[in-house]
Amino acid sequence: ETKKEENNLYINSKNASCHIIKEEYTKKVRSSIFMLGSLLTKFKKALVAYPGGCNIGTRPIDLHLKGLRTLGVKIDEKHGFIDCDGSNMKSGFVHLDFPSVGATENLMMACVKLKGKSVIYNAAKEPEIIDLQNFINSMGGKISGAGTSTITIIGVDHLHSTNYTPISDRIVAGTYLIACAMTGGHIKLKNTIPEHNLAVITKLKQSGCDVDLFENEIEIKSSGKLKSCAIETQPYPGFPTDLQNQMLALQTISKGTGIIVENLFETRFKIYGELTKMGADITIRDRMALIKGVDKLYGATVTASDLRGGAALVILSLIHISEPTRP
Repeated sequence: ETKKEENNLYINSKNASCHIIKEEYTKKVRSSIFMLGSLLTKFKKALVAYPGGCNIGTRPIDLHLKGLRTLGVKIDEKHGFIDCDGSNMKSGFVHLDFPSVGATENLMMACVKLKGKSVIYNAAKEPEIIDLQNFINSMGGKISGAGTSTITIIGVDHLHSTNYTPISDRIVAGTYLIACAMTGGHIKLKNTIPEHNLAVITKLKQSGCDVDLFENEIEIKSSGKLKSCAIETQPYPGFPTDLQNQMLALQTISKGTGIIVENLFETRFKIYGELTKMGADITIRDRMALIKGVDKLYGATVTASDLRGGAALVILSLIHISEPTRP
């Protein structure tokens, strides 16, 4: 049962009884797969349709499933569903082949009530991992090490109610900062955590923006006259892949030639075709984009294939461009 009042969301899971997530939900929101860990903790079983969501690459979920199997979960993949039997789950040690955010979070939730000690090695270090640890601990969990490559979970018998305020969204904050840079604006972004956005702030400074950091605020000033720079996406604390498309849009109007290397998702440059409709000069070679800044852009009818690509198209449309020619 859920209820929303102003900025508060109330969730009562006391009467929750369904361990199934249907395809109509998972095809809309890829993060539905993150429910596996919590469903297994609550019901010792889960039946989840394969996830859909943003089209930015293959994004296999094998890391999730491999980790859960290490904990004793029996998993049967058939007919488009992931059928998990956690009746024999036990604490253990899991080493991730890649520091996946989703896999790390799923395993944290799956281990929280397993008797004994579980350890996740090569865990993701993103701020959201720390926030999940703090949230679970506020309910009586015993998790430590989030923000490092090794996370330890001591199983507890039960969890209790809590009041919790999640951290601000660093990708949303970064998108606003890039939009301000592109439009030659001056904003003070409140209710944010500056250290979570140091990678993008560094690149915005290299692009010619003035950025000042305060306790919970970021102030940015831009003349709109930007310089190209080189960017390479990496797991946190490197430059986030979820801000790569927005910076790609910024590079299209920056003086000089910019380079972006995408190391995480193989089709994250899909937006370039839409940007070229607007007059951008972009050349793609495998996972590298070469962007030559242009002086003039054109209005066009464009399509977003994923969330961040859509954001990039919107913020590029905020600058002065010529009206589209209608046939």
